[in-house]
Amino acid sequence: MFRRNRFRDTIDRQLDIFAQDEAHGLLADVQEMKGLYDEADREDAEEAYGDYVDAIDAVKDALADMRDRFSATLDERGSEDYEPAFEETARKRWRWLA
Repeated sequence: MFRRNRFRDTIDRQLDIFAQDEAHGLLADVQEMKGLYDEADREDAEEAYGDYVDAIDAVKDALADMRDRFSATLDERGSEDYEPAFEETARKRWRWLA
């Protein structure tokens, strides 16, 4: 039987706030870099892809910081449950994080 994640609502709210705060920042950068990569000609594709990956890494770093700050407020057991749930939920929301 599947067990409901006790942090689901908290994580959903955290990611909603992140999405709102970064709609014109980090998340917009990922979309812009993806568009530039998609439109790049053969000579510029490698550099454009690198820029796209860098933008994704910036989002991953920001999300990891958010995750770690909240995780630090939990006991060891809570942290063990929360961190993988946060990662999974973020990857489901933004598939390009995987």
